[in-house]
Amino acid sequence: MDVPLFSMYGLDYLFRWGHFLAGITWIGLLYYFNFVQTEYFKEAEDAHRSGAIQKLVPRALWWFRWGAMFTFLTGVVLLGYRHQAISYDITVGATLGTLMFLNVWLIIWPNQKIVIASATQVAQGGEALPEAAAAAPKAALASRTNTLFSGPMLFFMGSSAHMMSGLVTNASMVSLGIVLLLILALEGNAIFGKQGPMTTVGGVIGCSIGLTAVLYGLMVLL
Repeated sequence: MDVPLFSMYGLDYLFRWGHFLAGITWIGLLYYFNFVQTEYFKEAEDAHRSGAIQKLVPRALWWFRWGAMFTFLTGVVLLGYRHQAISYDITVGATLGTLMFLNVWLIIWPNQKIVIASATQVAQGGEALPEAAAAAPKAALASRTNTLFSGPMLFFMGSSAHMMSGLVTNASMVSLGIVLLLILALEGNAIFGKQGPMTTVGGVIGCSIGLTAVLYGLMVLL
């Protein structure tokens, strides 16, 4: 009996399904952290915030970081399998997604571990870890940057498959280079800069939509 799911096309679809499933988990939790938890922590009493950091945050971060991992790995398989069909918009989307993945594992998670360990130590009667004061803002900035990147990442990843011939099929190498340099500059801010207008929920949503428009305009007009 012919089973289409076990064909090359079927395997391609399975990896796409896994990519979507893991991506929904990852980005859903990213939005939870930025739009819900962060705002709650601003208003919560110290004891409630400490309890959440010790018991809730580690659980959410487990799903968050492994959602990022499986999104990245399935994406790498799809890019490898379909390398001849990679368009400029996929290149931009994959670049944004890769930087977001690296932010999770190299900035957000390591610094959140420090914050969690510090809160646990204080709850047990000890002193806060000295490095926790710097760790929290580092994790927050990287998380805000991932939220900034998420809008254009989803836009460009989707456009290649769901818009006729992709949105930016005829984009020039010059425009692609400028777009990638802008993205890298924003990633530099994620490591060394400040949140700026991304401090508020409305601000980071607006910045994400604005960045999507700017990147699209650069790739189409240049």
